[in-house]
Amino acid sequence: MSNELNQDSVRDSDCGEGAPSVGDALVVGLDAGGTRTRAVLASAADGRPLGEGVAGPGNALTVPVPQLTEHLVEAIAQAVPVSDRPRVTAVAGGFAGAAGTADEPGRVNARTALTEALRRLGIPPRGIRICSDIEAAFAAAPDAPADGLALVAGTGAVAMRITARRCEKTVGGDGWLLGDDGGGFWIGREAVRVALRMADRRGDDTALAALVGRELGVLEEVLPEAVLSYEGESGARLPWSRAAREAYRRYVLPAVMGEPPVRLARFAPLVAGAARAGDALAGAILDEAAGHLADCVRALEPRPGEAVVATGGLLGPDGPLTVPLDRHLNALGLTAHWVPDGSRGAVALARLLHDADADAVPGTHPEKDQ
Repeated sequence: MSNELNQDSVRDSDCGEGAPSVGDALVVGLDAGGTRTRAVLASAADGRPLGEGVAGPGNALTVPVPQLTEHLVEAIAQAVPVSDRPRVTAVAGGFAGAAGTADEPGRVNARTALTEALRRLGIPPRGIRICSDIEAAFAAAPDAPADGLALVAGTGAVAMRITARRCEKTVGGDGWLLGDDGGGFWIGREAVRVALRMADRRGDDTALAALVGRELGVLEEVLPEAVLSYEGESGARLPWSRAAREAYRRYVLPAVMGEPPVRLARFAPLVAGAARAGDALAGAILDEAAGHLADCVRALEPRPGEAVVATGGLLGPDGPLTVPLDRHLNALGLTAHWVPDGSRGAVALARLLHDADADAVPGTHPEKDQ
């Protein structure tokens, strides 16, 4: 059985007054990312999901602890009915920004917020595990491998070597200013860059100039005429006048600079749509992004055939980077296996924690923060 749990090993002497029996025990898995926090209530015996809750962002480095606590309270409260809360034996949370050792700021923030959230909800788990959202995503893979590689491509981009279900080495994930090459922010920034290069005559024509301009609210009369038809062929168009190009730049630059930098990630879907329509520059951006992701994996010195678990909005069945990334990984003798998020993996880690508690010597408890 996945996760090798043996619920029959629970010792009666480990269970205090009112503690759940083996069959009644419940666990909670959390996937707390940059966009949302998802909580899943599941059976400790077989991992069967029994409830779910969703709340706001859960990045343990960028979301203030009081706000993170509120999001955790909201998500867990939705997932776990009041009557079931005394039956929760273990909680595992995969948090964005919580990589590293137990004293790293992100992990400290996540542990503080989760402990307070559980206290408010009256949930007394005997085990709590804090890990990164990437470690949780890796644990969500089929058959729950203990070792391998994980790759995340969402707003940011990071690859990680996992050993014994813990991070051993990280590549990338250095944030929008210094890294995250190949992620949604990087793709969105490239979209604006090629649009501006077209406007000042340094770059080739691209449909992204009009698409980015419309997204930012540029007046239609300032936008370039359609450079590509939806079939991907050059269409008849009027020249983009110098006055219109300069007006375009005067509007786009302040509009972009006036927003938080990570907002550039919202242009990534525009690049994907333009690439599907045949825009050469958009297609080149996606291929380069996939190359950056593959470089992160390559830096982990993968062995041919090694497990690669991939997650994030840019990957998966409909992800714009799935096909080009597959090409790059195939050259390394690797195949990526996609998981939608880390909630399933967090449940698996919580079940392992429950099992460790079941096998513990009476009077001892599993490590609270691993």
